[in-house]
Formats: sequence, structure tokens, C-alpha cells
Amino acid sequence: MLSERASGILMHITSLPSAYSIGDLGPESYAFADRLAELGQRYWSILPLTPTRLEDDNSPYQTPSAFAGNTLLISPQKLAENNLLPKTAAQTTPKPTAKVNYPAAYTQKAKILHLAYEKFCKNPAAAGSGWDFAGFCLKKSGWLDDYALYAALRQKIGTPWFSWSVSLRKREPAAIQKAIRELKCEVEFEKFSQYLFFSQWNALKSYCRKKKIRILGDMPIYVAYDSADVWVHPELFKLNSAGKLLFVGGVPPDYFSVSGQLWGNPVYDWQKHEKTGFAWWIKRVRHNLELFDLLRLDHFRGFVAYWEVNARATTARTGRWVKGPSQAFFQTLKAAFPTLPFIAEDLGDIDDAVRNAIKWLGVPGMKVLLFAFDGKKNNPYLPQNHPQNSIVYTGTHDTNTVKGWFDKEAASKQKQNFFKVAGREVSAQDSSFEMVRLALKSPAKLSIIPLQDALGLGSDARMNNPGCPKNNWQWRVTPEQLKSPILSRLGEAAVENRRAC
Repeated sequence: MLSERASGILMHITSLPSAYSIGDLGPESYAFADRLAELGQRYWSILPLTPTRLEDDNSPYQTPSAFAGNTLLISPQKLAENNLLPKTAAQTTPKPTAKVNYPAAYTQKAKILHLAYEKFCKNPAAAGSGWDFAGFCLKKSGWLDDYALYAALRQKIGTPWFSWSVSLRKREPAAIQKAIRELKCEVEFEKFSQYLFFSQWNALKSYCRKKKIRILGDMPIYVAYDSADVWVHPELFKLNSAGKLLFVGGVPPDYFSVSGQLWGNPVYDWQKHEKTGFAWWIKRVRHNLELFDLLRLDHFRGFVAYWEVNARATTARTGRWVKGPSQAFFQTLKAAFPTLPFIAEDLGDIDDAVRNAIKWLGVPGMKVLLFAFDGKKNNPYLPQNHPQNSIVYTGTHDTNTVKGWFDKEAASKQKQNFFKVAGREVSAQDSSFEMVRLALKSPAKLSIIPLQDALGLGSDARMNNPGCPKNNWQWRVTPEQLKSPILSRLGEAAVENRRAC
């Protein structure tokens, strides 16, 4: 249960300004933490920190590892400060991009990381990164060894694990030992890259803690089919004996898509998970709670019942609801983490079973104001219907911005209902802050505002459009926007509504 009224901002690390083609854990991330503190915000909400891929549209929800960090977020400037990179190398960069340029970012960061690794190998004692590399590898070996080998093989072979030779695909001991020997340097490089990521992340998190800012992280319910997790633990997923997909995850037709969403992730064999005491899940949650102060459980309803679609289907329409682990999983979760530092992402097709599970756990759910204005008095997203133990958002990373919604999506009736709740008519330009004001006034203990809404930005600043599989996750804020006096309104409103530090 949330203990006090507070507010925060939702903005992923990739959206930060930087000298490179993507936001990272460098100086601008510390400057943003300073800005949050100036505005009286107590939370920085981010998306998953796990790796992404070009072929998956760089989605942080289609990750090749449930445990590894996204090395695109490693800061060259911080490497230079820690003697792991010549300062000239950190300064020699292309012109910063207005949006995230993922192809350029992958190329830039790979080159930088190899330079850092070469320097580290020549003189490990000179690196002032603050962590012991050998100690890191030992501590994280439970997932790091398998991930590093998977990543090295994936790089060498160039295809997904399920198209590798039978001996590698099935992880026959002789084949694995041979790969470890032949790819020793490549595996070590992958481990070193993870070491750098977690070192930089922990430093930023410590800085935020000093600023009295808590990190609200996000854990996707699924992992990608082409992932280290599925390669290492195929028995935990619904695959056939050859490792091929039987079913994939998704959701039925919803707010975002008339044909439903076909995610393509393998679904879990929950009976197998339960036989292990949900060991993989407990390990995963514990790992995430080392990274974050508060953890959002993505697609919470999937733990109660999930939408299962035949792997050969072309849309999600033909799927079916399948009972999830529900009570057994939640009891295990509660026993392992008694303080339950979780948020249930309870959006979408929610029924009484999901609501009862959230109530039994006692964790807060989400209330999104953009869904509030259908004219029904019992709409759970209306501010007057928000329970205290909940988190109110103006919108999420999957919705349009408030201004984008007002300009392009809201019907006349919805706008009129919005005006009634706000107590006045507002223009498109004023719609964002009016929605922010409603979120901050809500009875909900925690209010999270996407930075785009705090700045009053339109559809061009949308982070993700679930109905469109391309050109998502690219929005970046500019240094000028972060300094904008417009943001001072958020700080003032937070004080007025008893949410500021």
C-alpha cells in the first residue's frame, strides 16, 4: 500500500538529451534527477531497462533477456570519467538527433564498448568504475553466463537460437563447452558490457536516492521468443519438442486495435513454473527490485487469465482466455516479498477475478484519465472514483499524449465530459495541464505524469502506438524543454495538492 501523497514524471532513459543518437545514463540523466527534485517530484517512472533489437522495432517489451541491461544506455562520458575511454573518443560523436536513431545508436555504442573493453583488458587496475568486474560476474552468474554465451552466439551466427544447429539449439553439453572455448573473448566482452551497464545504473539510482527520488520500474510479463531465457529454459514455455512455438501471447480486440494485438511472445507453461515453486519468477522479481524502488507488473491480468493464440494465427481474434497461475503465484509472491512493492498494470479487459486478485494482494492499480470521459458515473477512471491506494496517470507510454488525444481522438461528447469534470472549457493547448491538474487533485496517493503532458506536447511526441509496429520508442526531449518554465506549473500544482517533497 502507498504510504503518502506524491507525484512523479514518466520518461524513459532513451528519451533524454545526449551527445549521441539515444538518451543514456550520462550527465543528462543526473541533470534530469536534479530537475525532478527542483519540481518537488518524488518518482521517476521509466520503461524496462532490458535489451532491445532493431528487428523488434526496439521495443523494451520484446526483450532477448529478462535479466540483462540495455547496453545502448551506457554513457561514453561516464566511461571516460572512469578511465575506461579516452576523453577524445567520448567527444567524437555525430550531431545529436531530434529523435532516437536506433541504427546509429547500435553502431556508436558497439564501437565505444569495444574501445572500453580493450582499454580494460590492457590495464584493469586503471579502471575506476567503482565495481569489481570479477565479483560482478560471480554475483550475477546465475543469469549472466547463459546470457553472455547466447549473445555471443547470436552475434556470430546471426540468426535466432531456434534456427541454430540441433546440438546448440538443445544445449548439448559438448556443444556448449565448445562454444564457450571458441567464443571466450566474445563472451567476456558481453559480460563486461553488462558490468558497465549495471555499474552506471547503480550510480544513477544512488544519486536519485540522495535527491529523495524513487525509481518506478517496469517488468514486462513476457520475453521474446528469440531470447536467452527461452533458449535456456524451453521447458517453462509452451513449445513443441523441436523448440517451435505452439502458442503466442496477445490481447483480444481492444481500445488500441479492432483485431486485437498479436504480440508473438511465447506463453508460459504455468504448470511447470508452479512445480518449481515459481523459481524463475522469484529470481526475476528479486533482480528487478534490486534495480527499482517500486515495480510495475506489466499486463497483470495475464497472471489471472491470459489470451492465448495459435502460433499460426495472423491476428489475435482467434485466441482464447486460459487460466493463469493466479492464487498460487500470488501467494508465492507475497511470501517472498512481504512488503509487496508492486503496482498492478490493470488496464484492458479487466474482470472481477483480476479485481479480486489486486484487492487480495493489496497492491495499487492504475487509473488513466484519458479513459475517464465516456459519460458513465461509475467509470473507474473518473477522479472521484479513484481509491487512495492507486496510481493515477494522465496517459501512459501506450496512449496518445493528452493534447494529441484532444486534437485527434476525442469525440465531441468526450470533450464535453472532460469539461464537466474539469469545471470549465479549455482549449487544445490548455488541455494537457488541465488533465495534469485533475491527476494531481485525485484521491489516488501517487500521480504519474508523462513528461510530454507536463510540457503540453502533441501527437508527434507519442512514445508508442500499439496499433503500429514501426517507428515507436523514438521520442526525445530537448535540453530547452527541460529548462522550460512551463514545467514550473507542475511543481506549483504538486505543492498545492500536497504531493511535493
